[in-house]
Amino acid sequence: MEIPATAHRVAGKVVPRVHSRPDEALAGADRGTQIALTLAYQDRLASGRALPDFADVEFKNTAQQGEDGILLFIFALAGHGSRRAVEMCAGNGIECNSANLILHHGWDALLCDGNARLVDAGRRFYAKYFETKRVPPKVKQTWITTDNAQALVEQHGFADDLDLLSLDMDGIDYWIMDALQVRPRVIVCEYNNRLPAGVSITVPYDGGFTVEGDQAAGEGFFGASLGAFVSLLGGRGYRLVGANRHNTNAFFLREDVLTGVLPAVTDESCLSSKWATTMHRRWWASLESRPWVKV
Repeated sequence: MEIPATAHRVAGKVVPRVHSRPDEALAGADRGTQIALTLAYQDRLASGRALPDFADVEFKNTAQQGEDGILLFIFALAGHGSRRAVEMCAGNGIECNSANLILHHGWDALLCDGNARLVDAGRRFYAKYFETKRVPPKVKQTWITTDNAQALVEQHGFADDLDLLSLDMDGIDYWIMDALQVRPRVIVCEYNNRLPAGVSITVPYDGGFTVEGDQAAGEGFFGASLGAFVSLLGGRGYRLVGANRHNTNAFFLREDVLTGVLPAVTDESCLSSKWATTMHRRWWASLESRPWVKV
């Protein structure tokens, strides 16, 4: 992952610094530019002109890669709805998929992470930022398991009328997704791009799983294949519509969202980037014999 100039490391993770002026941490497309992009996307849709590919709309403000631009594109076409997001394993809540929507588009969010230091940094950031200091997102320190994931969103009032769910745990993502019973309009989930198309596998469930704490995870034994998420979410009425440029995060739309506008794509098409192809060639031979669970 590219480390922004405004970042430091806390407990092995990249964390944007909390500035005396929080807007100093923001880069990329500002609010005005994003409004202009939104209107341009909507004009293309209304006029029937071809829409750009995800690779052409990517930009990074607060997400790890280009997810900010892709999410802006999707919600420009679908509408922002109630502007409500849930992100699990959000780190400090500053560098995550929901942050750009919170900071630039007035979204409310529940941001959960198990690291108390990161959560504290996020709370301090949103308490200083002009747009959020009066009504900040809910940044909660919680170790997320299959036993408490659904209860978390219910407890904090995010079980219904949800626009975005983002899941980036680098571990037991599949099992958490399986445990959640929410039906957001858009789902973003990180998948293990070392695993090939056409397989539906995940690591076994372990409520204490951490990438840093498991040597096998450092060698690529973590998370789930994209096919596993396609199978799980397809059964719930979601379709895969694309991935970010490096093929690490997949985007799913609920069956009633942008039907006929953003069609379903194959998992193979979301594993064809140079990045993903390189990762697959480097790791799959050694990973295939690991104790994956077929799902």
